[in-house]
Amino acid sequence: MRTLGENQANDVPSIADRLMPPEFQTHVLDIPATAAGQRLDRALAAALPQYSRARLQRWIREGAVRVTGKAARARDRVRGGEQVVVNASFAPEQSIEPEAMALVIVHQDRELLVLNKPAGLVVHPGAGNRAHTLQNALLAHDSALARIPRAGLVHRLDKETSGLLLVARTPLAHTRLVRQLAAREIQREYQALVIGKPTGGGRIEQPIGRHRSVRTRMAVRSDGRAAITHYRIEERFRTHTLLRVQLETGRTHQIRVHLAHVGLPIVGDPAYGGRRRQIAGHADGLNERLHAFRRQALHAQRLQFEHPLKGRQMTFEAPLPADFASLLAALRADARVNRSTGSRR
Repeated sequence: MRTLGENQANDVPSIADRLMPPEFQTHVLDIPATAAGQRLDRALAAALPQYSRARLQRWIREGAVRVTGKAARARDRVRGGEQVVVNASFAPEQSIEPEAMALVIVHQDRELLVLNKPAGLVVHPGAGNRAHTLQNALLAHDSALARIPRAGLVHRLDKETSGLLLVARTPLAHTRLVRQLAAREIQREYQALVIGKPTGGGRIEQPIGRHRSVRTRMAVRSDGRAAITHYRIEERFRTHTLLRVQLETGRTHQIRVHLAHVGLPIVGDPAYGGRRRQIAGHADGLNERLHAFRRQALHAQRLQFEHPLKGRQMTFEAPLPADFASLLAALRADARVNRSTGSRR
């Protein structure tokens, strides 16, 4: 694949380049034989992972994609060997309005941002939810992000999951960081408080797809997309366990679905946590504290990646939010009471 107009690997964009990135970038590529029979939009999404499939579909509709010199449709099947020209437009998204909100910025340079997202904040606008999202806040923080897909967001977190998020500030940084993500070179570690007492860590490799009847949920499905989650024990409590979880892939709700699938639902998870139940023998008030925790106890604690221009490894960590930390303190107190009571018997 050839990309015309893209900066060379060692070039550092000027401040003017960052504030006014090129509006168009042209990609010339040959469809591989292995893609034969696929829809055009799907084949392009595999060849150009820095762009979302929705964005590629829009360019196809607008006539910005030519297959062997001719306009095409997203649903057209490719044979393999065709030459495709994609005139990628970075025109600002006019439908999403900037909205000033406080952001917890862990790191900022000319190419990227690392944010600590609070629980309760939606990342992307959706149907019936066009405002009060992180993407709105990013556009207010840096207007140049309007020319980058999804305001530069490289990955996402669920609304009620807290922790670290990576944002690209230039088209070149976005392309390279998305490629790192697709190549599984960005390490993302989470802390998850689960119900249950596993004997050790493990690896969950189960495909994930849309739930057949509840379309807002995901499920383990034989025809789903490949998904791999690793976990190890961080701290044990009487009836709960704090896990450190590492994503190898990044499917929607992946950690929540996988842990529930192996019998370790996340505390507070409204979709996958199962029916709330009283646990006998807890210290006074602990059951009430657990039931009052109304979101999934999941925090994106650590993020490691290669800087898209400077090439050095960067590692960031975010402390647990206050509600999560307080719940862990209550579980530790319960464990101490139980040990003390047991020693007197």
